[in-house]
Amino acid sequence: MLRDRYLTSSIIDDLKAKMVFVGGPRQVGKTTLAKVFIGTRFKETAYFNWDNKQERRQVMAAEWAGSAELLILDEIHKFRGWKRFIKGEYDVHKDRYRFMVTGSVRLDIYRKGGDSLQGRYHYYRLHPFTLAELVKEHRPVEPFKEPPVGAARRQELLALERFGGFPEPLFSQNERVLRRWHGERNERLFREDIRDIEIVRELSKMQVLSDMLPSKVGGLLSINSMREDLEVSHGAVSHWLNILEEFYYHFRVYPFARASFRALKKEPKLYLWDWSEVPDEAARFENLVGSHLLKLVHWLRDREGFKAGLYFLRDTSKREVDFLVTMEEKPWFAVEVKLNDDGLAPNLRYFRDKLNIPFAYQALKKSGVDRMSDGIRVISADKLLSALI
Repeated sequence: MLRDRYLTSSIIDDLKAKMVFVGGPRQVGKTTLAKVFIGTRFKETAYFNWDNKQERRQVMAAEWAGSAELLILDEIHKFRGWKRFIKGEYDVHKDRYRFMVTGSVRLDIYRKGGDSLQGRYHYYRLHPFTLAELVKEHRPVEPFKEPPVGAARRQELLALERFGGFPEPLFSQNERVLRRWHGERNERLFREDIRDIEIVRELSKMQVLSDMLPSKVGGLLSINSMREDLEVSHGAVSHWLNILEEFYYHFRVYPFARASFRALKKEPKLYLWDWSEVPDEAARFENLVGSHLLKLVHWLRDREGFKAGLYFLRDTSKREVDFLVTMEEKPWFAVEVKLNDDGLAPNLRYFRDKLNIPFAYQALKKSGVDRMSDGIRVISADKLLSALI
């Protein structure tokens, strides 16, 4: 069954003035999102998938349906000259058609160089389902004000933690489906997506690297350590990590630093777009919270145009807080993630005072908690996350 996603109304609005590009991980629901528009939001929509041989020929011949209002081009980034092609078609036909482009890679990275598409499109990153979208309890998030808090959603949060936010395993909630989905998705990532676009030597070792990453979640990412394990160069590991990030396998969160505050190290922390792959419970739950915050940050950037950011805090005394959300490069709110320990984390209080962070939360997997302690809200994650985005 097709269902609206959290981006649907925004895309409809933006298509009035520009093209809309939607990137995101494989099987996160981009094609389903696009097909929602077919026969429901526009009188006639033409959908073309680059992986379909006949539809690929139609695209290259620019055989657009004359009566269509919206043209949806799925996975066209696999065509090496797609940027120049789209620019040409849009410039010629923008008064007749609306254009929507979707793909399983960061489409915005291709705007560099000649024939830039800059100014012709809005770019969105489609995230997996999060708690607010799953329970449809999204409330407006106003930058610089305290983020909204929803109702307790314990069972839904546990389902998200176990099965992840990707539609197929989440809505099946079946362990066998989840195991098979993991294997098939990752195999296709390398066999189809990466090989179609990138030239990678020693692809098998890159796959081994991806197998290592779930155990690295939540810790400082040491490329040297992985280089030694794989017996390859530092440059090779760095290149492979960049490719996997471009294809939305993982994302990195960097330490917050400014003139009055220096981080101990520059190494980022790594998290997966599909947190259900993470074996350790504490790391998996931290990943889930971090993914919710990243979705909020991307929404504020992509839709609202704010300069929002996601960081972690760590100083020269090795004090650390899991996440800091910034707005216009200023601290907005901090989140320390715990499983069951509802005793106030001293590092959270320390950084709140040192950096003058307006709001601070200690988010727990444990249910039934919501209290203020020394100006810090100690709260169950099912309440904190259920109203964000």
